[in-house]
Amino acid sequence: MIYLKNFQLLSEKEEYHLLLDEKRRIFNTIYPFHLFALDQPLNFEFEPITIFYGDNGCGKSTLLNIIALKLQAERKTTIDKGIYFKNYVSHCSYRLQNQDQLREIKMITSEDIFDYLIDIQAINSSVHRKKDELCEEFLNYKYQDSSNFIHDYEQLKNKVDANKKTMSAYVRDHLKTNNIISQSNGETALLFWEKEIQENAIYILDEPENSLSATNQLKLKKFIEDSVRFFNCQFIISTHSPFLLHLNHAIIYDLNDFCKKEWSQLDSIQTYYQFFKERKEEFEK
Repeated sequence: MIYLKNFQLLSEKEEYHLLLDEKRRIFNTIYPFHLFALDQPLNFEFEPITIFYGDNGCGKSTLLNIIALKLQAERKTTIDKGIYFKNYVSHCSYRLQNQDQLREIKMITSEDIFDYLIDIQAINSSVHRKKDELCEEFLNYKYQDSSNFIHDYEQLKNKVDANKKTMSAYVRDHLKTNNIISQSNGETALLFWEKEIQENAIYILDEPENSLSATNQLKLKKFIEDSVRFFNCQFIISTHSPFLLHLNHAIIYDLNDFCKKEWSQLDSIQTYYQFFKERKEEFEK
C-alpha cells in the first residue's frame, strides 16, 4: 500500500529567499538549510518500501525528521530542532493518497529501541529483587512459630501459606508479576517491532537494525515485507544494513549522490561483495 506518494524539499533558490526573511544574526545555526540544496528541489517518489541510504552525515536522519514533522507523525522521542528547522519543514510539500484507510503515521528511532530494552532490563531487575525478598520471607514464615504471628492476620495467613507450599510455589503466587523476559536483546528488540507495527499505517524507521544480529535482521526484513504484503503498511527507512537494503520491491535513494540506485550498485554493498569475493576459498573448504 502507498499512502505517501511524494515529498518535495526546497531548491537552493527557495532556501535563499526563505533565509532572506529570517533574522539570521539571532541564531547560531541555520540547520537544515544547505543540506539538501540543489538547483532543482529534491522530489522523492515513494513505494510501499522506500529506503534512504548514505554515509554518516549525509542527512538520512534529518530527512526522516523533516518528513515526520511535516506529516505530524506520532513519535516517542520528541525533538526540537529550532525555528529554522520548523520554518524549513513548513515550506516542504507532499501528497497523500488512500487516506480513508490510513490509521496511523509513526516515527520510530534507534533511541526508542534502546529505551525499550533498558525498560525491560529494569523490570527484570525489579522482579529478580522481589523474588529474592520473597524467598527470604518464605523461610522466615516457614521456620518461625505460629504464635509469633497470632495477632497479625496477614502474617498468620502467610505463615499457613508457607507451611503448605514449596518455596517456588510461594514465590510464584505472591509475586504480582512473573513476566521476566528471558530473551536476548536482539530477540526482545524483535518483540518491540511486533508490538509497535499495526496495520494500515505509515512507519518511518531510523536505523531499525540496531541491536539486531544478522539473523534477527533477516527476521525483521521478513516481518517488514509481510507487514507490507498482508497488513497494508508503508515503510520509509534509513539503514546501513545490507539485509534491509535488500527488502523486496523497495526503492532506494542514495543520499550521497541524490539519486535512485539498485541494491547491488551501493558503495557499501560493493565493499561487502569485494571483501567476501577475495575470501571465497575460505567458504569452500
